[in-house]
Amino acid sequence: MTTRVLITGAYGQVGVDCVDTFNGLVPPGGSTFLPAVPSGEFDVIAVSHHDLDVADEAMVNRVVEMIRPDAIVHLAAYTAVDKAETDEATCRAVNVDGTRFLAEAGERVGAHVIAISSDYVFDGSNERAYLEDDERNPLGAYGRSKRDGEDAVSPSVSMIRASWVMGSRGKNVVRAVRDRLAGGGEVRFVTDQVGTPTMAADLSRVLVEFVRHRPGGIWHVANAGEVSWFDVIRAEAEIVGAGTVLPIVTSELSPAPLATRPAHSALDTSKLRRELGIDMPSWRDGLQRLLEGAE
Repeated sequence: MTTRVLITGAYGQVGVDCVDTFNGLVPPGGSTFLPAVPSGEFDVIAVSHHDLDVADEAMVNRVVEMIRPDAIVHLAAYTAVDKAETDEATCRAVNVDGTRFLAEAGERVGAHVIAISSDYVFDGSNERAYLEDDERNPLGAYGRSKRDGEDAVSPSVSMIRASWVMGSRGKNVVRAVRDRLAGGGEVRFVTDQVGTPTMAADLSRVLVEFVRHRPGGIWHVANAGEVSWFDVIRAEAEIVGAGTVLPIVTSELSPAPLATRPAHSALDTSKLRRELGIDMPSWRDGLQRLLEGAE
């Protein structure tokens, strides 16, 4: 029996990989760390912001009632971390209200809802990687919106925290500096922001398992290994075979970012491994695949 899946934010960097993955394709930068998805298992309805404004409750209700999906993969989000400091109302309308509207509409039609949260719900003061039930203390408007989005839904929703998301398509730091490195350029990246990169293609494949198993609750999904942004971009330069990456610290950034980033926001994925049997590939392996598949 085919499972009907509604994907919001379907043209973002995770969304495009999700559409491929749920349609039985391996997206650019993807891997086979989990078995391939059979073609025809899912009937995919992919919508963008132009098709569905998640902050419009009436529209959400109308679209979900019309489609009547078995599952909703909610990827639409306000992700402009610095802009959110001066535009918090819009950020909250999308990340808090929009998430609640989708969750409530999904519950009414019997759909399992999967939503994406962020490592920014933490303040970065932990010396170890964060577990799902660790105390949240966001440092900025974006993080507060993600925390409150988590709180706006019932425990039946599968709430997935991802961090440092990057894909072969769409906007991300790795893609932004690739051409500069390839041309032998010099870039500076911080050594004092440490986290766990999440490859969009790998996240998308894991989302299939959440649609299949409907676990509910909060989960951490990220590639294996803790690194700084300097480590990531230095590895990119090594893979590209060109460019120079110089270390700096956050206080040296000019202009200074509006939003404060957590200094150490690595996510512990042991629950994912223990309860769903999923071992995430290493961040370095994912980065290599991302760069090889980048458009």
